[in-house]
Amino acid sequence: MAEDIRQDKKANFSALTEHNNNGVTKISGLASNKTGASKKLVIKNFKDRPKLADNYTEDTWLKLRDAVGAIQNSTSIKYNLEELYQAVENLCSYKVSPTLYKQLRQVCEDHVQAQIHQFREYPLHCSLDSLSFLKRMNRCWQDHCRQTIMIRSIFLFLDRTYVLQNSLLPSIWDTGLELFRNHIVSDGAVQKRTVDGILEQIERERNGETVDRSLLRSLLGMLSDLQVYKESFEERFLMETNRLYAAEGQRLMQERDVPEYLHHVARRLEEENDRVISYLDQSTQKPLISNVEKQLLGEHMTAILQKGLSILLDGNRVMELALLYQLFSKVKGGLPTLLQHWRDYIKSFGGEIVGTPEKDKDMVQDLLDFKDKMDNVAQGCFNRNESFINAMKEAFEAFINNRPNKPAELIAKYVDCKLRAGNKEATEEEMERILDKIMIIFRFIHGKDVFEAFYKKDLAKRLLVGKSSNIETQNTCGAAFTSKLEGMFKDMELSKDVMIQFKQYTQNQSEPSQLELTVNILTMGYWPSYTPMEVHLPPEVCFMKRSCSPQWQLWPPLGHAVLKTEFKEGKKELQVSLFQTCLVCVSQQGSNQPLA
Repeated sequence: MAEDIRQDKKANFSALTEHNNNGVTKISGLASNKTGASKKLVIKNFKDRPKLADNYTEDTWLKLRDAVGAIQNSTSIKYNLEELYQAVENLCSYKVSPTLYKQLRQVCEDHVQAQIHQFREYPLHCSLDSLSFLKRMNRCWQDHCRQTIMIRSIFLFLDRTYVLQNSLLPSIWDTGLELFRNHIVSDGAVQKRTVDGILEQIERERNGETVDRSLLRSLLGMLSDLQVYKESFEERFLMETNRLYAAEGQRLMQERDVPEYLHHVARRLEEENDRVISYLDQSTQKPLISNVEKQLLGEHMTAILQKGLSILLDGNRVMELALLYQLFSKVKGGLPTLLQHWRDYIKSFGGEIVGTPEKDKDMVQDLLDFKDKMDNVAQGCFNRNESFINAMKEAFEAFINNRPNKPAELIAKYVDCKLRAGNKEATEEEMERILDKIMIIFRFIHGKDVFEAFYKKDLAKRLLVGKSSNIETQNTCGAAFTSKLEGMFKDMELSKDVMIQFKQYTQNQSEPSQLELTVNILTMGYWPSYTPMEVHLPPEVCFMKRSCSPQWQLWPPLGHAVLKTEFKEGKKELQVSLFQTCLVCVSQQGSNQPLA
């Protein structure tokens, strides 16, 4: 038929021209009125399109309908696919498209309506066979998609011309989805059984069983493609999730300790995220994870912290503490709640250290260890969160001042112990690190004047008795606390220079003294005040008083001496205060015991 039309068109066009022997086209007599006139090329319209045979449209549709039926019944197609495509194109060329579209839709609808019976007759009361029901539904859906794709490939010309030009008409693919949704998935009993089966499989997986994830992915993809996922599945799924995890949270909070419970929550969240990746729609992730966090964490935040935070901190469980911070950061109000309990724990634990007199001996070291521990938690577990670091500082400042003056006194004595020259526990670098840590604790103390008084007294004793580790370390430590101590170090430097000159002077005398003497010249305003004491010095040390300038004042409490004596066991050196020296001298009067 098409060949006849083309031959007819060719004949009509050829009638307008004629060819000479050279192949040159000349205008025929139809195109010119007389010889010698200017030549014109005249192109006339084709004749009207030949009419189709009366039975062409019907015969062609029967052929197409047979092909569609073969696709739907999964049998072989009698006709060539190219021939079928050309037949659709011919019908569309003769404006049969509206009728063809309606006929195709009706055939597809009749077939889909016939499929519903296999699901309605399925034994809905049989709970053990729900998996078979899901497999049958999935098979029906997969067959429908495959059939729709093949049908569309035959009617592609119709889809790209007539359907595309009519915006109100759904495409052939969309028509297939619409028919499946309206006649199968939207059926109340079928939809309920399908969603019930999917929820049952998910619950089994949550209970540790292995399920066919590809089947769930296909069926949930079907609901999403049919645009019924949210109302038919997601709402029920989230309700079941809430119910499951609400009961699980209540039960496990009673049965398990906090570290184990935290690991369980982290595992549950990981499992639910994996379900989203494997078969759930991406839009479900946010409400799903939010529900799990709410039921397992949000409803039990206070109970978790009251039951387990102190255990985690006491045991230095850094991994669980980091997990706790990570989980609470996902829950609304989680970090503020954790922050408050963290502050309360520091106040309580630190209050025991400071407020227990029996522990005064180890108070400062315990405070340093506790501060190191809390620093490590804040830095390593709480992600260096500034709020937690500031809360820790506030808590330390609060509890350390609950017992006025005593922490300041003990810190001063602790520094004195560490700075004694005889203390060989640490190198100079380690000593500097210790002093830096002590300074951090010192800044929390309100009564800094109390610390200064004790520290100044101890520092004076170390400097005068010669127990200081070295002047540089002392000066660094002292200047860091208060600039008032600098005068003490200047006095010691000045006294050292004076004694060098004095020794040079005595060595140049004709009769050098056998007594080794060291005098420290101190400025009264820089040093701790001492109660004046009237001391009757024995003759052996009276020269010290006589040698003092009227402007100078001798402070016996600050003096000390090294006495060399002989005992039966041998020679000994005694390091004693000036008062003790006086007593020894008095006791040795009339004795034959040599004393130097």
